[in-house]
Amino acid sequence: MADARRSPPPFQRAVVMGDGGWGTALALLLMQRGIEVTLWGHSREHVDEMLAQRENRRYLPGIKLPAALRISADPSTACHRAQLLVSAAPTQFLRSVAERFEDVLDGAAPIVSATKGLEIETLNRPTEILEDVFGVRPMCVLSGPSHAEEVAQFKPATVVAASADEECSRAVQDAFSGESFRVYTSTDSIGVELGGALKNVIAIAAGISDGLGLGDNAKAALVTRGMVEIARVGVARGARLETFFGLAGIGDLVTTCCSGHSRNRALGEAIGRGESLESILARTRTVAEGVWTTKALFGPESELSGVSMPIAAEVHAVLFEGKDPRDAVSDLMRREPAPEMKGLA
Repeated sequence: MADARRSPPPFQRAVVMGDGGWGTALALLLMQRGIEVTLWGHSREHVDEMLAQRENRRYLPGIKLPAALRISADPSTACHRAQLLVSAAPTQFLRSVAERFEDVLDGAAPIVSATKGLEIETLNRPTEILEDVFGVRPMCVLSGPSHAEEVAQFKPATVVAASADEECSRAVQDAFSGESFRVYTSTDSIGVELGGALKNVIAIAAGISDGLGLGDNAKAALVTRGMVEIARVGVARGARLETFFGLAGIGDLVTTCCSGHSRNRALGEAIGRGESLESILARTRTVAEGVWTTKALFGPESELSGVSMPIAAEVHAVLFEGKDPRDAVSDLMRREPAPEMKGLA
């Protein structure tokens, strides 16, 4: 699978922590660069299924897994000689999962965070969780418009590798870049990470709009004004404004709000059609991170009470306070008129 026309990758062995669709797709990208990869999953039963079927039928059906892809449920085995860890575990489980790797990951191995969300109890970003567990080490955020289903089929996608350590972001860029996957670099890891987390909240709103049948005009307004809210939160937490108008901001937002692959948009659509959050979560195996990111934004640990987030606030009211989606739309439309660019950030 390696691309012989390029220089050797900066890492020879990697472990992907998380066997969902995204983790599996990232493992395939690394293998295409000639890197030896072990995909780790928390469920031994699921790992055994993938080993027997050479397919991740639960989270990425239809994609054959190469025989050279190692798959393990044991952190020590998965980390053996690993020079890079790619974190793809869901945010709300990330801390407990990372703690299982704390004593077995090489102390010098950099970490790529490909998780999108915010921890409910702390409002921490995934890299902050990982630093709590692993300590300070080279760390990079990988984010952008990149649904696993398409990435795993090697359809073109473009993302951002962001780190304060420019050498680290360039190494990650080199490790993942290929003919179907283009990676840019950035030093604004906060902005790239928050863009990936917060777009899921707006995607739920876009899905609710679809479920209510409100049309293209309403959805365009939600996406555009949602981007303003994302930028406000990002700047309040130390990100650069321009980051949100790049791939990890508007790029990821548009994809997540419009794609049929988007779990968050689909969840919102089901709610718009009258289904309860509880029933959706009960029948869904995959994780819609936007639900828990919304809860984190308005939780007791949030320091964002002074940031204007009317769309996100209405999503929270619908998800967790029993508000009727049509009433939420009505309240958004009846807000006090204001200049468009007032308080952009």
